[in-house]
Amino acid sequence: MKYRNRKGFVMLELKNITFKVDNLDGKGEITILDNVSFKIEQGKILIITGPNGGGKSTLAKIIMGIEKPTSGQILFDGKDVTNLSITERARLGIGYAFQQPPRFKGVTVKKLLNLASGNKLNDTACCEYLTNVGLCSKEYLKRDVDASLSGGELKRIEIASLMARNPKLAIYDEPEAGIDLWSFSMLVDSFQKFKENKDQTVVIISHQEKIIDLADELMIIADGKVQNKGTKEEIMPMIQGGSTSCGCPIKEVVLTNER
Repeated sequence: MKYRNRKGFVMLELKNITFKVDNLDGKGEITILDNVSFKIEQGKILIITGPNGGGKSTLAKIIMGIEKPTSGQILFDGKDVTNLSITERARLGIGYAFQQPPRFKGVTVKKLLNLASGNKLNDTACCEYLTNVGLCSKEYLKRDVDASLSGGELKRIEIASLMARNPKLAIYDEPEAGIDLWSFSMLVDSFQKFKENKDQTVVIISHQEKIIDLADELMIIADGKVQNKGTKEEIMPMIQGGSTSCGCPIKEVVLTNER
């Protein structure tokens, strides 16, 4: 699906997003996200990184509508979507690839790709999407998206389905997780093509340096807060040095480049 490019147009804006959950002992609340605000322009790739448990995946789920913020506002494509459901946001053009994808017994890979794209895709088109994520495509078209697939296979099929859908805003939560070296290389090549597509806006949560290198903007989230946001040239020295611009340590950031 093609979308009209509007250079400089803010596709996504979060204003003062806070997310709290009840403490397990029933006493008080735990703040997962604390007053998070940022903007992404159309056609840009934003990479979100930071320590485990810092709130990155929760933030992605809030953008998609899987979780509801305790307070704050979410604007997408000029509309307030804060109180909209997952389905309503999907219809507006937000897509999400889970860190741990769901399984669909009785649904073949080809059918999933067709459902995602909204069109009847031929085998050649389906195979192209699967090849882009490192799968030997014809072996998979008739397979069910169920427990017979490994976690890595399932992850790649979900990424392929989101690529087939081509939403206005695509969110990928740690796409490198559970993927072998060869498939990872194919995946990075596919993500590289996003830089040539100035219509689609992309958010990727990752610790992987080769993915971070694709960023138009890089954002560090730690302790539920946006610690820094800027170009990768501005932010990478902070990650490698282990501290934020204010001198606060970035705890447990794992930046990997072994793939």
